[in-house]
Amino acid sequence: MTDGYYISQGEEENGPYTLEEMLNMPLNVDTMILSPQQDDWQRASDLPEFFEYFEARGIYFPTEDNLAGFGWRLIAYVVDSIILSYPISFFRPATFTEVYARATNGTATVDDLVIMLKFNMISFLIMAVYHTICEFSPMQGSLGKKFFKISVVDADGMKLSFGRALLRNLGKFVSGTALGIGYLAILWDSQKQAWHDKWARTYVIIKG
Repeated sequence: MTDGYYISQGEEENGPYTLEEMLNMPLNVDTMILSPQQDDWQRASDLPEFFEYFEARGIYFPTEDNLAGFGWRLIAYVVDSIILSYPISFFRPATFTEVYARATNGTATVDDLVIMLKFNMISFLIMAVYHTICEFSPMQGSLGKKFFKISVVDADGMKLSFGRALLRNLGKFVSGTALGIGYLAILWDSQKQAWHDKWARTYVIIKG
């Protein structure tokens, strides 16, 4: 235990500082700090007393209190589906209504199944591109998520890189096709992560 906060800068250790002095410094999430409550050096992003400091700068760390549950994420998904229904409709085959009717009553042909598969894949790709761009943008989430103050962040509460956002949204294909279990995992996962969140190491939070 120490008598104040110390900062590691290169090979130098500076301090001690009071918490008030620390909060007036230009810290980043990777700043190494020795806290008077801890025995080991830790990143600033791992010390709860600095959470509000980073939140004021638009960085929200995923915590037990701000993780978005299944219900909020489902509602945001419904809103996004409504938003995307119009652009997706441009790719709907003219015969889709008849094809869908045959598929539901068990009389679909191989050609019908191919048509439905192609349309479903196009729909998935449109949604994946939409969500990837939104999550990579300063919005940090889709229009549906932003309406409910929901954001997608990495473990440090930062905006996703394009690659991480793309990985997350392509991973939804597996989460959705495995009988939806990948999405339902949110209900019992301690971090409220779907499978695609696990793979991309992302978190969905509510900004209060």
